[in-house]
Amino acid sequence: MNDITIYHNPACGTSRNVLALIRNTGDEPEVIEYLKHPPDRATLQRLIAAMAMPVRDVLRRKGTPYDELGLDDPKWSDDQLIDFMLQHPILINRPIVVTPIATRLCRPSEAVLDILPRPQRGAFAKEDGELVIDAKGQRVAKP
Repeated sequence: MNDITIYHNPACGTSRNVLALIRNTGDEPEVIEYLKHPPDRATLQRLIAAMAMPVRDVLRRKGTPYDELGLDDPKWSDDQLIDFMLQHPILINRPIVVTPIATRLCRPSEAVLDILPRPQRGAFAKEDGELVIDAKGQRVAKP
């Protein structure tokens, strides 16, 4: 049984980096491509509650119908915003990772490191070449 789940978009570099960081611990997460298999209302509400984030903070704007739907208008209730996310799953920001430690929207990708139950096994560089983990499996300090 997997104890890590990632709500993943393979077209997203951040999501790919997070998945690679999870795998760098030796764990193989349950990968849910949420655009193909969107969460139902109860699951989405549970994820948002577990992240302790306002619903609006889970909305993705870039590359979505956010602006054309006018979602920055404060008139929309949390339930209505969730309705929009269910109707247009691309509005759900990603990646969301669930581990035994916590549930987190992992942006930037290094945010996943704090909730992984096992340490990194070795060096890891993001797709853009930025070193995140050194050869000893330790975080590289940001300049």
